[in-house]
Amino acid sequence: MKVKSAMRTVALLELLAARGDRPSRLHELAEELDVPRSSMYALLQTLVDQGWVRTDVTGALYGIGIRALLTGTSYLDSDRRVQLVRPHLDEASDALGETIHLARLDGPDVVYLATRESHEYLRTIDRVGRRVPAHAGALGKALLAERPDDALPLPAGELAALTPATLTDRAALLADLAATRDRGYSIEHEETVVGIAGFGFALRFDSPATDAVSCSVPMARLTPAHEREIVTVMSELRRRVESLPPTGTRAPQWR
Repeated sequence: MKVKSAMRTVALLELLAARGDRPSRLHELAEELDVPRSSMYALLQTLVDQGWVRTDVTGALYGIGIRALLTGTSYLDSDRRVQLVRPHLDEASDALGETIHLARLDGPDVVYLATRESHEYLRTIDRVGRRVPAHAGALGKALLAERPDDALPLPAGELAALTPATLTDRAALLADLAATRDRGYSIEHEETVVGIAGFGFALRFDSPATDAVSCSVPMARLTPAHEREIVTVMSELRRRVESLPPTGTRAPQWR
Protein backbone atom coordinates (compact mmCIF):
# COMPACT_ATOMS: atom_id res chain seq x y z
CA MET A 1 0.00 0.00 0.00
CA LYS A 2 1.35 3.44 -0.96
CA VAL A 3 1.02 6.35 1.44
CA LYS A 4 0.17 9.51 -0.51
CA SER A 5 1.98 11.93 1.81
CA ALA A 6 5.14 9.81 1.75
CA MET A 7 5.04 9.50 -2.05
CA ARG A 8 4.64 13.28 -2.34
CA THR A 9 7.59 13.91 -0.01
CA VAL A 10 9.86 11.53 -1.90
CA ALA A 11 8.85 13.03 -5.25
CA LEU A 12 9.65 16.53 -3.98
CA LEU A 13 13.08 15.54 -2.65
CA GLU A 14 13.95 13.74 -5.87
CA LEU A 15 12.88 16.74 -7.92
CA LEU A 16 14.99 19.14 -5.87
CA ALA A 17 17.96 16.76 -6.03
CA ALA A 18 17.65 16.46 -9.81
CA ARG A 19 17.69 20.25 -10.19
CA GLY A 20 21.08 20.44 -8.48
CA ASP A 21 22.30 24.05 -8.35
CA ARG A 22 19.11 25.38 -9.95
CA PRO A 23 16.85 26.43 -7.05
CA SER A 24 13.08 26.17 -7.42
CA ARG A 25 10.17 28.44 -6.58
CA LEU A 26 7.01 27.33 -4.85
CA HIS A 27 4.81 27.61 -7.93
CA GLU A 28 7.29 25.62 -10.03
CA LEU A 29 7.32 22.73 -7.58
CA ALA A 30 3.56 22.78 -7.16
CA GLU A 31 2.99 22.71 -10.93
CA GLU A 32 5.64 20.06 -11.59
CA LEU A 33 4.20 17.68 -8.99
CA ASP A 34 0.55 18.70 -9.53
CA VAL A 35 0.11 19.63 -5.86
CA PRO A 36 -1.94 22.58 -4.52
CA ARG A 37 0.31 25.50 -3.59
CA SER A 38 -0.96 25.53 -0.02
CA SER A 39 -0.11 21.86 0.43
CA MET A 40 3.29 22.31 -1.22
CA TYR A 41 4.09 25.28 1.01
CA ALA A 42 3.24 23.32 4.14
CA LEU A 43 5.36 20.38 2.99
CA LEU A 44 8.31 22.62 2.14
CA GLN A 45 8.21 24.36 5.51
CA THR A 46 8.17 21.02 7.31
CA LEU A 47 11.18 19.78 5.33
CA VAL A 48 13.04 23.07 5.81
CA ASP A 49 12.56 22.77 9.57
CA GLN A 50 13.97 19.23 9.46
CA GLY A 51 16.95 20.12 7.25
CA TRP A 52 15.88 18.11 4.20
CA VAL A 53 15.19 21.26 2.19
CA ARG A 54 16.91 24.64 2.39
CA THR A 55 15.61 28.07 1.44
CA ASP A 56 17.24 31.42 0.70
CA VAL A 57 17.01 34.53 2.89
CA THR A 58 13.89 35.71 1.06
CA GLY A 59 12.12 32.38 1.55
CA ALA A 60 11.31 32.29 -2.18
CA LEU A 61 13.83 29.74 -3.44
CA TYR A 62 14.19 26.10 -2.40
CA GLY A 63 16.92 23.49 -2.82
CA ILE A 64 17.93 20.12 -1.44
CA GLY A 65 19.12 20.25 2.19
CA ILE A 66 22.09 18.89 4.09
CA ARG A 67 20.13 15.95 5.53
CA ALA A 68 20.10 14.42 2.07
CA LEU A 69 23.91 14.44 2.06
CA LEU A 70 24.05 12.73 5.44
CA THR A 71 21.68 10.01 4.24
CA GLY A 72 23.64 9.48 1.02
CA THR A 73 26.91 9.23 2.91
CA SER A 74 25.38 6.64 5.23
CA TYR A 75 24.34 4.57 2.21
CA LEU A 76 27.91 4.48 0.90
CA ASP A 77 29.45 3.83 4.32
CA SER A 78 27.13 0.88 4.96
CA ASP A 79 27.53 -0.74 1.54
CA ARG A 80 30.01 -3.59 1.86
CA ARG A 81 30.61 -3.84 -1.88
CA VAL A 82 31.62 -0.20 -2.15
CA GLN A 83 34.07 -0.73 0.71
CA LEU A 84 35.56 -3.78 -1.01
CA VAL A 85 35.97 -2.14 -4.42
CA ARG A 86 37.36 1.26 -3.39
CA PRO A 87 41.01 0.18 -2.86
CA HIS A 88 41.05 -1.42 -6.30
CA LEU A 89 39.84 1.82 -7.88
CA ASP A 90 42.85 3.56 -6.35
CA GLU A 91 45.22 0.94 -7.74
CA ALA A 92 43.77 1.13 -11.24
CA SER A 93 43.84 4.92 -11.25
CA ASP A 94 47.48 4.94 -10.15
CA ALA A 95 48.42 2.34 -12.78
CA LEU A 96 46.66 4.07 -15.68
CA GLY A 97 46.77 7.71 -14.68
CA GLU A 98 43.07 7.93 -15.59
CA THR A 99 39.75 8.34 -13.80
CA ILE A 100 38.10 5.17 -12.50
CA HIS A 101 34.43 4.87 -11.51
CA LEU A 102 32.14 2.48 -9.66
CA ALA A 103 28.42 2.74 -10.41
CA ARG A 104 25.18 0.87 -9.78
CA LEU A 105 22.18 0.33 -12.03
CA ASP A 106 19.03 1.99 -10.69
CA GLY A 107 16.10 1.55 -13.05
CA PRO A 108 17.00 3.10 -16.43
CA ASP A 109 20.00 4.97 -14.96
CA VAL A 110 23.36 4.35 -13.37
CA VAL A 111 24.34 6.13 -10.17
CA TYR A 112 28.00 6.84 -9.41
CA LEU A 113 29.07 5.35 -6.07
CA ALA A 114 32.81 6.08 -6.09
CA THR A 115 35.28 7.91 -8.31
CA ARG A 116 39.05 8.12 -8.35
CA GLU A 117 39.96 11.09 -10.53
CA SER A 118 42.96 11.60 -12.76
CA HIS A 119 45.03 14.71 -12.10
CA GLU A 120 45.49 15.13 -15.84
CA TYR A 121 42.11 16.70 -16.62
CA LEU A 122 39.27 18.45 -14.86
CA ARG A 123 36.17 16.66 -13.61
CA THR A 124 33.47 16.43 -16.26
CA ILE A 125 30.07 14.92 -15.39
CA ASP A 126 31.12 12.10 -13.11
CA ARG A 127 30.91 12.40 -9.35
CA VAL A 128 29.43 10.43 -6.49
CA GLY A 129 25.66 10.57 -6.59
CA ARG A 130 25.45 11.62 -10.23
CA ARG A 131 22.73 9.86 -12.20
CA VAL A 132 23.24 9.17 -15.92
CA PRO A 133 20.98 7.30 -18.38
CA ALA A 134 22.28 3.73 -18.68
CA HIS A 135 22.21 3.78 -22.48
CA ALA A 136 24.46 6.84 -22.60
CA GLY A 137 27.83 5.54 -21.44
CA ALA A 138 30.26 2.73 -20.77
CA LEU A 139 29.07 1.90 -17.25
CA GLY A 140 25.42 1.63 -18.22
CA LYS A 141 26.07 -0.29 -21.42
CA ALA A 142 28.23 -2.79 -19.55
CA LEU A 143 25.27 -3.48 -17.23
CA LEU A 144 22.61 -3.44 -19.93
CA ALA A 145 24.62 -6.04 -21.85
CA GLU A 146 24.24 -8.40 -18.88
CA ARG A 147 20.50 -8.55 -19.60
CA PRO A 148 18.55 -9.99 -22.54
CA ASP A 149 17.31 -7.46 -25.07
CA ASP A 150 13.70 -8.03 -24.05
CA ALA A 151 14.43 -7.21 -20.39
CA LEU A 152 16.37 -3.97 -20.72
CA PRO A 153 15.33 -1.29 -18.20
CA LEU A 154 15.05 1.44 -20.81
CA PRO A 155 12.60 4.33 -20.62
CA ALA A 156 9.59 4.36 -22.89
CA GLY A 157 9.78 6.64 -25.87
CA GLU A 158 12.84 8.44 -27.20
CA LEU A 159 16.21 7.83 -25.58
CA ALA A 160 17.85 10.99 -24.26
CA ALA A 161 20.98 12.34 -25.94
CA LEU A 162 23.73 13.72 -23.69
CA THR A 163 26.01 14.44 -26.64
CA PRO A 164 25.72 14.14 -30.43
CA ALA A 165 27.37 10.70 -30.12
CA THR A 166 24.90 9.21 -27.60
CA LEU A 167 23.16 6.11 -28.95
CA THR A 168 19.49 7.14 -29.12
CA ASP A 169 18.48 4.68 -31.85
CA ARG A 170 17.35 1.45 -30.20
CA ALA A 171 18.57 -0.77 -33.03
CA ALA A 172 22.03 0.82 -32.83
CA LEU A 173 22.04 0.39 -29.05
CA LEU A 174 21.11 -3.30 -29.30
CA ALA A 175 23.92 -3.84 -31.81
CA ASP A 176 26.36 -2.14 -29.45
CA LEU A 177 25.20 -4.31 -26.54
CA ALA A 178 25.68 -7.44 -28.66
CA ALA A 179 29.25 -6.34 -29.38
CA THR A 180 29.77 -5.68 -25.67
CA ARG A 181 28.67 -9.21 -24.80
CA ASP A 182 31.08 -10.64 -27.39
CA ARG A 183 34.14 -8.72 -26.20
CA GLY A 184 33.27 -8.81 -22.48
CA TYR A 185 33.32 -5.05 -21.84
CA SER A 186 31.71 -1.89 -23.20
CA ILE A 187 33.23 0.99 -25.13
CA GLU A 188 31.97 4.51 -25.56
CA HIS A 189 33.40 7.40 -27.53
CA GLU A 190 32.08 10.79 -26.35
CA GLU A 191 28.60 9.40 -25.63
CA THR A 192 28.40 10.86 -22.11
CA VAL A 193 30.81 13.81 -22.31
CA VAL A 194 32.31 15.36 -25.43
CA GLY A 195 36.04 14.59 -25.61
CA ILE A 196 35.93 11.62 -23.22
CA ALA A 197 36.01 7.89 -24.01
CA GLY A 198 35.09 5.14 -21.58
CA PHE A 199 35.52 1.39 -21.03
CA GLY A 200 33.00 -0.39 -18.78
CA PHE A 201 33.25 -3.74 -16.97
CA ALA A 202 30.30 -5.36 -15.19
CA LEU A 203 31.04 -6.86 -11.77
CA ARG A 204 29.17 -10.14 -11.63
CA PHE A 205 28.36 -10.29 -7.91
CA ASP A 206 24.74 -10.84 -8.98
CA SER A 207 23.02 -12.30 -12.00
CA PRO A 208 22.35 -10.08 -13.78
CA ALA A 209 25.04 -7.72 -12.55
CA THR A 210 24.03 -4.47 -10.89
CA ASP A 211 27.48 -2.89 -10.37
CA ALA A 212 30.16 -1.94 -12.87
CA VAL A 213 33.53 -0.19 -13.01
CA SER A 214 34.86 1.96 -15.81
CA CYS A 215 37.89 3.92 -16.94
CA SER A 216 37.40 7.37 -18.49
CA VAL A 217 40.12 8.81 -20.71
CA PRO A 218 40.38 11.95 -22.87
CA MET A 219 40.10 11.11 -26.57
CA ALA A 220 43.34 13.03 -27.14
CA ARG A 221 45.23 10.46 -25.03
CA LEU A 222 43.51 7.34 -26.34
CA THR A 223 46.14 5.58 -28.44
CA PRO A 224 45.79 1.89 -29.41
CA ALA A 225 48.55 1.02 -26.96
CA HIS A 226 46.87 2.91 -24.12
CA GLU A 227 43.54 1.27 -24.91
CA ARG A 228 45.15 -2.16 -24.60
CA GLU A 229 46.68 -1.11 -21.29
CA ILE A 230 43.29 0.08 -20.01
CA VAL A 231 41.58 -3.17 -20.97
CA THR A 232 44.34 -5.22 -19.30
CA VAL A 233 44.28 -3.27 -16.03
CA MET A 234 40.49 -3.06 -15.83
CA SER A 235 40.04 -6.74 -16.66
CA GLU A 236 42.44 -7.59 -13.84
CA LEU A 237 40.54 -5.24 -11.52
CA ARG A 238 37.33 -7.09 -12.31
CA ARG A 239 38.96 -10.50 -11.83
CA ARG A 240 40.37 -9.52 -8.45
CA VAL A 241 37.15 -7.95 -7.21
CA GLU A 242 34.99 -10.87 -8.30
CA SER A 243 37.37 -13.28 -6.52
CA LEU A 244 37.02 -11.48 -3.18
CA PRO A 245 35.33 -13.39 -0.36
CA PRO A 246 31.55 -12.94 -0.08
CA THR A 247 30.38 -9.90 1.87
CA GLY A 248 29.24 -12.14 4.69
CA THR A 249 26.28 -14.33 5.48
CA ARG A 250 24.94 -11.77 7.96
CA ALA A 251 24.82 -9.01 5.36
CA PRO A 252 21.25 -8.22 4.26
CA GLN A 253 20.30 -9.17 0.72
CA TRP A 254 19.07 -5.77 -0.40
CA ARG A 255 16.54 -5.45 -3.23
